[in-house]
Amino acid sequence: MELIQVDKEVFFELVEETVQRIMSQQSIQEDKWITGDEAMSLMRIKSKSTLQKFRDEGRIRYTQPDRKYILYDRDSIMEFLENNAQEPFA
Repeated sequence: MELIQVDKEVFFELVEETVQRIMSQQSIQEDKWITGDEAMSLMRIKSKSTLQKFRDEGRIRYTQPDRKYILYDRDSIMEFLENNAQEPFA
């Protein structure tokens, strides 16, 4: 048996590319509206109050079809993350 060793970052890039390829072949679409837990996971935050702060400040879109049920716009969260990305120094 031959072992192949790759850098950790390269491995995760390969896994992400593989998942994207499989999703496109399977025509699996991600939900536009996600739960608070999914939103926190996507944003890599652990505090519900931080999520509420982003919502209250109008930084991310949400819908509230019921008094205690809030869903978040996945595209809005991705845009928020992209807008706050820092460019590397050249």
